[in-house]
Amino acid sequence: MVGTGGGRSNTKADMMPEEEEEDGTMVFKLRTSAYSPVRAVVALALWLGAIHLNLLLLLASVFFFSRRDAALVVGTQLFLIFAPVNDTSRLGCNIARFVYKHALGYFPITLHVEDYAAFDPNKAYVFGYEPHCAMPLGLWVLAAHVGFMPITKMKILASSAAFYVPFQRHIWTWLGLTPASKENFYSYLGAGYSCAVVPGGLREMLHMDHEQDSEVACIRSRKGFIRIAVQTGCSLVPVFCFGQGHVYNWWRPGNKILVSMIRAIKAPPIIFWGKFGSPIPFRSPMHVYVGRPIEVKKINHPTTHEINEVHEKFIMALQEMFNRHKNKAGYPNLQLKVI
Repeated sequence: MVGTGGGRSNTKADMMPEEEEEDGTMVFKLRTSAYSPVRAVVALALWLGAIHLNLLLLLASVFFFSRRDAALVVGTQLFLIFAPVNDTSRLGCNIARFVYKHALGYFPITLHVEDYAAFDPNKAYVFGYEPHCAMPLGLWVLAAHVGFMPITKMKILASSAAFYVPFQRHIWTWLGLTPASKENFYSYLGAGYSCAVVPGGLREMLHMDHEQDSEVACIRSRKGFIRIAVQTGCSLVPVFCFGQGHVYNWWRPGNKILVSMIRAIKAPPIIFWGKFGSPIPFRSPMHVYVGRPIEVKKINHPTTHEINEVHEKFIMALQEMFNRHKNKAGYPNLQLKVI
């Protein structure tokens, strides 16, 4: 069921355009006066620390807590997995504004919009974001609470497994995320929400390398988001983030059977960590580029040829945008591998 939340918040005041580049690209970044190191760490812990918190609580329940206290902790965790979440609650909106206001300036994340005027606030768009990396942190700059451009209704579709994690389920819902199911995708677009997805998903983690001379977009066979855009008539928007691969260290198991088992439960097939082994990422600037919308003709029952045609347009637009901006982003030698 689609709620009525997701409108813009006053975080917009902290994301004002700093400049307009020669090619007309609008540049947004968090005001430096809004950055506080302590508040940034608290915001990042709320945003990214739920898994670590749950592991600590489980370990404490096994080794330190009494049986009664352990049962209380586990019971609370189970309750939070299934308890209803109101994405328009005042508490949730306040937490979302706090997280976005203080976490985005930590890296910092800069938003570049190629054609700001091309976006109609009364239309829904499908944003295809690449790459995934250890975690697609740059994607969150598109959230409605940030006040992205004139779009007032936005949902970020994330792995459904993330919404079975106590605490994280509530925080991420308040931040404007929803499980990446076909039903949610159609439902939100139909209700006028724009949706942001990472087409390559967790599979891209299997192709990451430590050389960092290339980024991988596993989108050659990912056409589900294209089909939904065509069936709903929503324009496609390519999005690419430079610098995201530097915010976490990571390790990938070499055992293929183990990796297959991990992927079967839709969990990340790598282990990643930030400062001091914590979920707090390293400070590394990220530049998120939003391309021009690709107009899509609505077809209720598209053929394979029609899907492939739009798919190729999206891939070409993503590659061309990547090549246009990699020098300005500070990665002149970076290559994009589309597989």
